[in-house]
Amino acid sequence: MITAKHCKEVSIRVANDTNSLSKLTKIIAEKGINVLAACAWVEDENIEVIHLVTEDNLRVLDALTANKYTANEIASISVEVEHKPGMLNRVSSRLHDVDIRIRYLYVSAPINQEQCLMILSTEDNDQALLALNT
Repeated sequence: MITAKHCKEVSIRVANDTNSLSKLTKIIAEKGINVLAACAWVEDENIEVIHLVTEDNLRVLDALTANKYTANEIASISVEVEHKPGMLNRVSSRLHDVDIRIRYLYVSAPINQEQCLMILSTEDNDQALLALNT
């Protein structure tokens, strides 16, 4: 079973250093906000990009802004699927079948749970949502 819906991610671009993720997540933790999924990568040697799906993006954005970070929300899709072999293939195949390219995808998959959470962005999130929910 695949359940897909629109969601928003908090996106932050920061100077790439060994403490950037720690500082950001401390601010969020001190506000008592749960992070549901996270992804981070280095765009070049100097810039780190962090995407977070949280229980309360508005409070996260306010907290980060108060701490002099520039953060924004970006549109994406959250997909809940059974945590079993072949589900990533099922999601990617449905998008391929309607000729939609995935821009990025990351997964939060707890080992001992029956469901996992995929976060993805495509070239057409509205059409992707339709394809995934059929």
